[in-house]
Amino acid sequence: MRGATIAIYSVKGGVGKTTFAANLAWCSARLGQRTLLWDLDAAGGSGFLYGLEPRGTRLAEDVFTKDRPAAKLIQPTGNPLVDVLPADESIRALDAQLMRIGKRRRLAKLADELSADYPRIVLDCPPVLNELSAQVARAADLVIVPLPPSPLSARALELVVREIADTTKRHPPILPVLSMLDMRRTLHRQVREAQPDWPAVPYASVVEQCAVRHQPVGEIAPASPAAKAFAMLWRAIEAKLAERRA
Repeated sequence: MRGATIAIYSVKGGVGKTTFAANLAWCSARLGQRTLLWDLDAAGGSGFLYGLEPRGTRLAEDVFTKDRPAAKLIQPTGNPLVDVLPADESIRALDAQLMRIGKRRRLAKLADELSADYPRIVLDCPPVLNELSAQVARAADLVIVPLPPSPLSARALELVVREIADTTKRHPPILPVLSMLDMRRTLHRQVREAQPDWPAVPYASVVEQCAVRHQPVGEIAPASPAAKAFAMLWRAIEAKLAERRA
């Protein structure tokens, strides 16, 4: 099975990137694929959602300088097919580190090496426009852009499209997804009507419980609309990857 790297990315914070990344990694594993959830955000949310903390405070950045093999930092989760490469505070300086070492495809090379053990790698990306986001664009086989239904969503998507177009000739597909969709709200209904073909994940209290219980929604409430939405989204991701391979 050919490996693939899926980036969860937006230039805006607070759009649900970490929740998406953690739950989509679980959905990948649900299909029997060994999956690595790689946290590139200094907030460290992806590991936290699986009940993990980094083993040190200045280790994550070392992966990019070859000072420390990524395998030594990867941690198992309660799901035998999901592992996490957690972030720590050193990630805050990663942009400067990448500029210093001058290797424009460092993240892509690392992901390619890790794909020997992980057919699917899910990147939880920070909301930045810098060398790190450029490296994400070069590494990703598919970019998922969570977009809460709001007037600023279209602008956020335009910025992502522009960033990827400006930083790589190998343009990965971009899949916008409506996040935290609440059809009780007029604006949300209007955005949904304007984008009926985009995948959508509903606003739900069970999704908020992921951070409380340190489990993905598929474990907490597998029959919930949110769990079904994430599963459907992952099927759309696999379909996009299959199209690209073809």
